[in-house]
Amino acid sequence: MPDLTPLFIPSPSEGVWHLGPLPIRAYALCIIAGVVAAIWVGERRFVARGGRPGEMSDVAIWAVPFGLVGGRLYHVITDHDLYFGTGRHPVEALYIWNGGLGIWGAIALGALGAWIAARRRGIRLAVLADALAPGLLLAQAIGRFGNYFNQELFGRPTTLPWGLEISPEKRPPGFGDYATFHPTFLYEALWNVVGMVLIIWLARRFLLGHGRVFALYVMWYCAGRSWIEMLRIDTIELNDVLGLRWGVWMSILLFLLALGYVVRAGRHGPREDSPYDPERREAWLEKNGSAVETDEKADEKADDRSTREETR
Repeated sequence: MPDLTPLFIPSPSEGVWHLGPLPIRAYALCIIAGVVAAIWVGERRFVARGGRPGEMSDVAIWAVPFGLVGGRLYHVITDHDLYFGTGRHPVEALYIWNGGLGIWGAIALGALGAWIAARRRGIRLAVLADALAPGLLLAQAIGRFGNYFNQELFGRPTTLPWGLEISPEKRPPGFGDYATFHPTFLYEALWNVVGMVLIIWLARRFLLGHGRVFALYVMWYCAGRSWIEMLRIDTIELNDVLGLRWGVWMSILLFLLALGYVVRAGRHGPREDSPYDPERREAWLEKNGSAVETDEKADEKADDRSTREETR
């Protein structure tokens, strides 16, 4: 009989590498790569809607720090006993590199940071959100690989060929005799990539605007998060609410809110003509001198020349 080696996904032997005294953490690299990907996708979509290049990076200066703080706050609040329980070390609540970012907190405070930046620069928040939405799915897909390197947030035990091997010391109490578990990080990553492609197609096909693309992002992510959440076996203080995990309830609530928004926003008709609010944009240009306005006019002239050449 041939020697049949069991199929499974091996976990990394380590998630931290050292360059001399400097630790390089895979979790942090995944988060950074996700942020860069989201800005890249958002920038291309924003420019396609008539925005100036570089605006998305400027907004990210506000949105990313707010999002990281919000994600960490959400995690600490919903799982506070990890840091403030008996025998715990509260200072570890600041150790973001060890994992622990709640997506809903990240989106909430990240949106606040984006709103502040957009308002200052005269950018319509709905256009900004629609441009960024598919990139957020890509960022979350990439970021989930940080959980893979940390061997965390995996699902129930499974003998499927794509089961994820987890080191004995990383297995939760009661699961020490199981070696392979559902790779929920991979399920969510694939779900998010498919959602990104689908939402980009829907946005182009139906010229969606007025925040509807962002609402579709919320709906898609929540639909996937609901069933993926049911596979997970990690525990938090709010793990079981009326028989369902907290994350499932949040997904159901936000899905319904986003669905209601899509229906309501559909009354506004086609997408916005411009990504900028005329009055606020003019105030921004006056406050920041003529350099920005000169650059915008140069871009407009370049676009006009390009259009004429294509026409010829």
